[in-house]
Amino acid sequence: MISTNDFRIGLTIELDGEIYSVVDFQHVKPGKGSAFVRSKLKNVKTGFTVERTFRAGEKVPRAHIEHREMQYLYSSDQDNFFMDTSTYEQIVLTDETLGDSKKYLKENMVIGIQMYEGAPIGVDLPNSVELTVVETDPGLRGDTVSGGTKPATLETGAVVQVPLFINMGDVIRVDTRTGEYLERV
Repeated sequence: MISTNDFRIGLTIELDGEIYSVVDFQHVKPGKGSAFVRSKLKNVKTGFTVERTFRAGEKVPRAHIEHREMQYLYSSDQDNFFMDTSTYEQIVLTDETLGDSKKYLKENMVIGIQMYEGAPIGVDLPNSVELTVVETDPGLRGDTVSGGTKPATLETGAVVQVPLFINMGDVIRVDTRTGEYLERV
């Protein structure tokens, strides 16, 4: 059990039979009445966000999530195969479990898998990944300052808005949290 006074961003709790991650919280002490904690919680399995208010000092069960390093092997239909780098055990995650994370996975990439009670519930991607541009309009010479963008398809199938000077075959760094272009590598 953990007190709501000890909330911090990224903490995982169990609530109504579901696992939630604390996205945001605020301790509120009104002039009249007792203190409370206003929080924004993200359901780890579904990705939905809910807002919940707790009394200050209220106890909630903490969900212990294990993080295991695994290597992405390949995908087949809706299944994605991962291998534990220490035990060589393989697990399968569906596209539904991966969600938008699948757009940034390359073969042989090592990522963190979130496990709860022995079952995989999600992935922890690095903050940025380097991917090759496989399709985009040709770059224009001298277009480095204008600030315009164009769509580019990456090797994983993700479509990202990139500056006009990016060409096919360029390797770019993409932020996995927002899906935005960061820089050319």
